[in-house]
Amino acid sequence: MDVNKIRKVCRPIRIVVGLALIAAGVATGIKWYYLGVIPLIAGLSNFCPLCIITKKCDIEEK
Repeated sequence: MDVNKIRKVCRPIRIVVGLALIAAGVATGIKWYYLGVIPLIAGLSNFCPLCIITKKCDIEEK
């Protein structure tokens, strides 16, 4: 499994989902949508908290 390929695909998806959730929060006024900041920051910093929990994105040391 190529970890870099997964991260290249996953990063823009996180950014789009984060921005969509924030926009939905602004449009509806529901504060819970502001949690879209989490995937936005994860996408911008190229850091995935789920990778730490599941350990599926870790690069195997040889």
